[in-house]
Amino acid sequence: MVLSATQVGDYDRRLVILTKERGKLSAFARGARRTGNALTAACQPFTYGKFSLFAGRDAFRVQNVEVDNYFDEVKTNLDGITYGTYFCEMADYFTHENLNAKEQLKLLYMTMRALIKKQVAYSLIRRIYEIRMLALDGEEMQVFSCVKCGNSGTGYVFRARQGGLVCVDHCQIDYDIGELLHPSTVYSLQYILSASLEKLYSFQVSPEVQAELDGICSAFLEEYVDRQFRSSEFLDSLSCNLTS
Repeated sequence: MVLSATQVGDYDRRLVILTKERGKLSAFARGARRTGNALTAACQPFTYGKFSLFAGRDAFRVQNVEVDNYFDEVKTNLDGITYGTYFCEMADYFTHENLNAKEQLKLLYMTMRALIKKQVAYSLIRRIYEIRMLALDGEEMQVFSCVKCGNSGTGYVFRARQGGLVCVDHCQIDYDIGELLHPSTVYSLQYILSASLEKLYSFQVSPEVQAELDGICSAFLEEYVDRQFRSSEFLDSLSCNLTS
C-alpha cells in the first residue's frame, strides 16, 4: 500500500510503499505526473495492490502496478482523508526497510476497509488501530491481569508507565474513584488485543467507554512513542470541535 506520495521535479513522484515481504520501501515513479501516464492513478496514497519494482543503482523504480483497491471512498470527505493519512503515517513510523511487515500491512488494509464500511465510529477505529499497531511493535498493553500482582480483579485503573491495568482489589495503590475503568472498557481492550484482524472492527462502544479508550491511548502513546504525528494534531482538533 502507498503510504505517501511526494512530487519530485516536474513530472516524477517518490512513493513510500508498505510491502509484506520487505517492509517499507521508497520508490520513484518516473513521469507519474504526466497526463496519460499509466502510473498516474496508482501513485496516490492508500493505493493497494501488486507493485513491480526495478532495483536501480541508487533507488527502486516503479515499473507496473496491478491495483486491487484505490480506497477512493476514503477520499470523499475530510474525516476519511485525515484518518487514512494518520493510519499511513503511523505505519510509516512503525515499519522498517527489509523487515517483514505482513501483519502491519494487513492491519492497515483492514483498517482502511473499516473506514469505507462506516459500521464502526472513526474515533473507535483510531483507538483499535493504535493499540494493535503498538502491540505489533512490541509495546503491548497488559490488559488480561494486573501488571503489579498478576491477579485478575474486579476493579482496574490504567497506568501507562506500568504498561497496563492495575487492580484495586489486591494492590495498595492511590487512585481516584473516577479512574476506575468501566468493565466494558476492560473487555474492549482484551478483545482488541486478542481478536483476529478479520473480526477486529466488529463492535461498537458507549460514549463512556470511548472516552476511557481515548484517555488510555493518549497516555500510552505519550509514554511509549517519541513522536507527535502531524495528522493526529488535526484529528484532535476535529474531536474538540465536535464536542465543543
